[in-house]
Amino acid sequence: MKIDSHQHFWVFDPVRDAWITSDMEPIRRNFLPNDLQPVLQQNNIDGCVAVQASQSEIETDFLIQLAEQNDFIKGVVGWVDLRSELVSERLEYFRQFPKLKGFRHIVQGEPDDLFLLRTEFMDGIRALETYGYTYDILIYPKHLPTAREFVTRLPHQLFVVDHLAKPYVKAGEIEKWAADIQSLAKRENVCCKVSGLVTEADWEQWTPEQLRPYLDVVFEAFGPERVMFGSDWPVCLVASSYERWVQVLQEYTGSLSSYEQEKFWGGNAKDFYSL
Repeated sequence: MKIDSHQHFWVFDPVRDAWITSDMEPIRRNFLPNDLQPVLQQNNIDGCVAVQASQSEIETDFLIQLAEQNDFIKGVVGWVDLRSELVSERLEYFRQFPKLKGFRHIVQGEPDDLFLLRTEFMDGIRALETYGYTYDILIYPKHLPTAREFVTRLPHQLFVVDHLAKPYVKAGEIEKWAADIQSLAKRENVCCKVSGLVTEADWEQWTPEQLRPYLDVVFEAFGPERVMFGSDWPVCLVASSYERWVQVLQEYTGSLSSYEQEKFWGGNAKDFYSL
């Protein structure tokens, strides 16, 4: 089974979705399951994991409803207020939805660079562990040392880093990011999504050769059993078609064994999210 471990749906709202700026015109519209399903079929992808794009339980409910209506949506990563004293009650409520697999907070947007280590937030992550939910880490490279401390304090919680922690591909910066990613990868409770890389490059002029050093770092650091394919559709469309991103990764992973390719293209996501 091939799984796209990271994509989004939304009914575009210019206020709520203010992060979709004017230079991202191709994605300033609605994106729903009927838009994605034929794309997955054309690329021989069997299913996907829908990930939250706004921070409300309304978003979580929206994604759960779409997953219940569309069999190809195999799992949902939603949002819940992990800082709330009522987080356990909310997780108890969400247990009734089997396709809800984990949660995410948009930490990259928080003004506090040490947000992950806040006591109330870490208490919320401990509640996720109690209920068997995963957590997606959405951060920038500057947050990686904090993320390492974060996952070290929570050794039994399953984590996945979204988008390789968004390295500065366009600027050609790699050394500091690489060292921090390698350090984080030593924690075996952490996986990495190979997604979102094209949007960190020059949208108009990126080449597969520019992406390869970043892929090399992640595949070597995490190994073939802790990396998973993700498209970041539709966000990727500002820089690449779905097909082109798949082609880049097919060429890159072509030298892996059939078992390792199977793990990357779906097996790791299936195991991580219990799909």
